[in-house]
Amino acid sequence: MASLLEVIALHPADAEAAQEGGADRLELCASMEADGLSPSVSTVSAVRRATDLPLRVMLRLSDSFTTNGAELNRMTAQAQSYLAAGADGFVLGFLTPDNVIDVESVAALASTFAGTPWTFHRAIDAVLDQPAAWRALRSLSGLDCVLTAGSSLGVEHGLDDLLKLAKADPAVAGVMMAGGALKPEHVPWLYQAGVRRFHVGSSVRQDGSWTKAYVNSRFVRSWRNLLDAQDSRG
Repeated sequence: MASLLEVIALHPADAEAAQEGGADRLELCASMEADGLSPSVSTVSAVRRATDLPLRVMLRLSDSFTTNGAELNRMTAQAQSYLAAGADGFVLGFLTPDNVIDVESVAALASTFAGTPWTFHRAIDAVLDQPAAWRALRSLSGLDCVLTAGSSLGVEHGLDDLLKLAKADPAVAGVMMAGGALKPEHVPWLYQAGVRRFHVGSSVRQDGSWTKAYVNSRFVRSWRNLLDAQDSRG
């Protein structure tokens, strides 16, 4: 499988630069100071007009990984509005107060957009029992991607665990998307372990700033070239 490069976008200018740089897919969200929350429907519409890249939209209403019935109802309505605005998929993930995968809540929300692919986001990095978490994720319909750094502190700290997980189970490697302070030097190791999906955000912005810089197409291109080089080596 050829490598996939996903770029975080906050608005249409980000989306256009990401596409120009060679991104394969966008994750659209808002409020990066809270590690990514649901964007407005108007933003989804504007980004859809700006690019034809596959677009996955964040479903998350607070800076917590837990949720409740009222939030689930709001996100159910959001998901339908996002689909109508041009979303191709979603990004979500909930934990229980004990920091295990909240399978019931995730499955309930995912069932409302059956047939639409979705990503489980870095909430998984807050789970202590990783093998149990990955087993739980396998039961969830529509899930085709798991964004993880292997550690809540980022790939630099979680790389060894990511490599161990990917090497031990090709099915895990097949859905794993490495991201979270990902650096170019991490890519060859992950690629050798079978990982083919990579996610970048601050690293494609000048000085890594979410507030003062848009996505830079040249930075995206450098990641695209890195992944293409890995693909060419096989």
